[in-house]
Amino acid sequence: MILTAFLKTLGQIGDRAFRRVLFLGLGLSVLLLVAIYAAVFGLIGWLVPDSFTLPWLGQVHWVDEILSGASLILLLVMSVFLMVPVASAFTGIFLDDVAEAVEARHYPGLPPAPRIPLGAQLRDSVGFMGVLVAVNLAALILYFIVGPFAPLLFWAVNGFLLGREYFQMAAMRRLGRAGAVALRKRHGLTIFAAGLLMAVPLSLPLVNLVIPILGAAVFTHLFHRLAERDTAG
Repeated sequence: MILTAFLKTLGQIGDRAFRRVLFLGLGLSVLLLVAIYAAVFGLIGWLVPDSFTLPWLGQVHWVDEILSGASLILLLVMSVFLMVPVASAFTGIFLDDVAEAVEARHYPGLPPAPRIPLGAQLRDSVGFMGVLVAVNLAALILYFIVGPFAPLLFWAVNGFLLGREYFQMAAMRRLGRAGAVALRKRHGLTIFAAGLLMAVPLSLPLVNLVIPILGAAVFTHLFHRLAERDTAG
């Protein structure tokens, strides 16, 4: 089911409506990461002096050169951690547009879904992003404790949280909040697996830039498949 949803999503990349949202999301992801990087790099540049004196080495003047040379690596590393909250923020901005493009092609018989007010979307996204950041900050202690298994814990925590958010936002368009929560609880394991498969590529620099939009499409397919299964059952 999850693989089918992913393959259908890849097959729709050529659609104009889908491609427009994909490129817009990609552009905003890059801009957001660059803005965060510029802020962090500017803060480091402000805190770290242009030169200082070390015992036996004397005056050191190459701090700026090291920071400049490491800037691209720093941006790529930062993207591994920053794309999780970026993905969370994008649900409220792009999910409606992505879901409409998916439904227009694969579920044309459906009546139009009532659009969730932008204020409600942003409120839900900001609230959930706060939860996501807080949980990850709390999990930092566990990341140090589990050592080499930290990536697995990172994927599991964020896979659960992102799967829950993306599925619920997709389902709310058709079922409302209460119906979306009920459907999510009935299929928690499947939704967690889909969220895990979303969290893993979010850890891959460059690849992670397109995952938030592709994830919105995958969870739209997943919602319809699970809703159809419940109706048929």
